Amino acid sequence: MTSRPKRSHGTGQFSPDELAACGEGCVFEEGCLVFHPDHVHLGRDVYVGHRAMLKGYHRNTLRIGDGTWIGQNVFLHAAGGITIGANVGIGPGTQVITSFHAEAGRAVPILNSPVEMAAVVIEDDVDLGVGSIVLPGVRIGRGAQVGAGSVVTRDVAPYAVVAGNPARPLRTRPE
Repeated sequence: MTSRPKRSHGTGQFSPDELAACGEGCVFEEGCLVFHPDHVHLGRDVYVGHRAMLKGYHRNTLRIGDGTWIGQNVFLHAAGGITIGANVGIGPGTQVITSFHAEAGRAVPILNSPVEMAAVVIEDDVDLGVGSIVLPGVRIGRGAQVGAGSVVTRDVAPYAVVAGNPARPLRTRPE
């Protein structure tokens, strides 16, 4: 087995002036970590909860719109790029993932298989329930609501209410 070199991603400690953009009125609670802050763009009045991790990436960006609320222990991994609109609520423990290991056959351990990336877009006025997971390449339409603990594997229509694993449409919210 080939050993991989040990690399650190750093501590994640940052100061708001290191961010690519940080609008007025942003709040970062204690324990919040930001990686690659030069690729993280925050609008005005963004709240980032305790122990949230905003993992920017050296090739893509993490963009968060005005008035968005990010709960405690949220993990945003922007290797493939993440765009989050305005007035989005992201419940505690939610994860948004933009990369995955591609299938490489039996001879290659999954950990050593190629990594593929796909952007996630979360439009304005979306609510992601506590502990939900959004997988690479997904677009969640304006005003949609994702139930707590759901795993979103495909696009969600605007104003749809989805829940489950995988998340499935339950109804449509009034506009």
